[in-house]
Amino acid sequence: MKAALFHPAAIAAIRLFPDSVRRELGKAIFDLQRGDSLGMPVSRPMPSVAPGVAELRIRDRHGIYRAFYYSLSPRGILVIHAFVKKSQVTPKHDLDLGKKRLKEMLHDEV
Repeated sequence: MKAALFHPAAIAAIRLFPDSVRRELGKAIFDLQRGDSLGMPVSRPMPSVAPGVAELRIRDRHGIYRAFYYSLSPRGILVIHAFVKKSQVTPKHDLDLGKKRLKEMLHDEV
């Protein structure tokens, strides 16, 4: 089973999500750790962040939640960014944060 490694800012954001969202997100990450391939509607590739990055997509009565992850690292599943989505299009700020945090985690700066 692969390890799940979280950027400190991503885990801090996830801790603020409602319990039901955290459970669903945790199950999806566990499935990724086991090597399962997730597709729509739970996961979607995010090549605009980087090749190999995808987003977990969770929706509940409280809102829409996203977590970017990178599954090509030999270290395991890297969860690089998590946020509440408030518009149809993923904001550039969130895409840029995902790119920055992926670089940090790939170079062990975190």
